[in-house]
Amino acid sequence: MTHEPPAAGFSLKPVLTGEKTVLRPFTAADADTMAEIIDDPEVLRFTGDSPNDLTPDFLRSWYGSRNAQPDRLDLAVTDRATGELLGEAVLHDWDPARRSCTFRTLIGPTGRDRGIGTEAVRLIVGHGFERLGLHRIDLDVYSHNHRARHVYEKVGFTEAGVTGESVLRDGERHDATLMSILAPDWAKHRGRPVRP
Repeated sequence: MTHEPPAAGFSLKPVLTGEKTVLRPFTAADADTMAEIIDDPEVLRFTGDSPNDLTPDFLRSWYGSRNAQPDRLDLAVTDRATGELLGEAVLHDWDPARRSCTFRTLIGPTGRDRGIGTEAVRLIVGHGFERLGLHRIDLDVYSHNHRARHVYEKVGFTEAGVTGESVLRDGERHDATLMSILAPDWAKHRGRPVRP
């Protein structure tokens, strides 16, 4: 399939609904909960140290302005049953000429080990390919983040390269793995590849 994403593609902020989760646009009111999620020890271990400039005012401004960004898609990951905010899923670094972008996500403690992350990745990646006309989506995952890598592989991302010892955590150096998924592969399995 060769088509360009609609001009308003990343400007439109959809609500994506799965069986367990709903991805919805952020509001400034989400800032306090996201501050707690970002400061979770496991999130910090796998994403990086929480910068000092993530003040309450900055986070309110950041999450309050996500819907005005025409070149990226930041969605809140919520529990479908309760509406609780659990994390975020983001398509960013959009390259219109190559029809590609980068993906990242983080899920706080109350959203883990429930299949929420897997479903959230399928929803936003599917949106990227099926609605925005992307050709390639990339992500980076640290070698010690086994849970995230398992989710990405389960959805169909494959390893594209490794940057050796690119991060230092708890006195140990870890590689960063570039993973990617292409539109033709997504079209075959829709985020549910047959794995050996």
